[in-house]
Amino acid sequence: MSIARLSLYGNPNIGAFTFATDSFSLVPPDTPEGTIEEVSASLGVPAYKATVSGSVLLGIFAIGNSRGMILPSTATENEVEAISSLTGVPVAVYEGRVNALGNMVLVNDRAALVGRGTDKGLVELIRSHLGVDVYEGTIGGIRMTGVCAVVNSKGVVAHPMTSEAEIALLSKIFNTPVDVSTVNCGFPYLRVGITANSYGAVVGLDTTGPEMARIESSLGLTG
Repeated sequence: MSIARLSLYGNPNIGAFTFATDSFSLVPPDTPEGTIEEVSASLGVPAYKATVSGSVLLGIFAIGNSRGMILPSTATENEVEAISSLTGVPVAVYEGRVNALGNMVLVNDRAALVGRGTDKGLVELIRSHLGVDVYEGTIGGIRMTGVCAVVNSKGVVAHPMTSEAEIALLSKIFNTPVDVSTVNCGFPYLRVGITANSYGAVVGLDTTGPEMARIESSLGLTG
């Protein structure tokens, strides 16, 4: 288990550019080889080069777990086929108007949390394609649950303003401990600065030592 500080394009928002499950990770095509190796080593899974919707913002556009991935309607057929071929998981396309799925959905192999009023078509696609129960709620009072927290099979690290009631819901539906933190020296939107799975994490280069320790502990990556 390990955690590494990284940046891409001189930008510490590493979670916006990368995506991971317990089986694989995705990085932009122009990621330096040394960074690819560090992502793979930190997460303990292969790292594959990909784009979604012609963009390097993989963490913003994609959601998924060990059972599959869901991409927005703006993803090209070639991207869908390439990601499915590289990762070995089925890739579905959500045909609704929302593109930033990674910002909207918090999901692991057990459950998903979406904001209240989320399109029923997306909820059903998450339920059927990713094989999880889907719940509605907020994190820190914010409906964009995906950008406000990071979850793996061992824990949840969430927005520092997450309420006790929200923490209780997160703990119940994901069946893990929940803690709060920031990333990149005080930034509250955790997913933008973190990509994690059950084996490790990469965080933005500006993340402080105390933040790294809190993130490691929250996601069960210590010891």
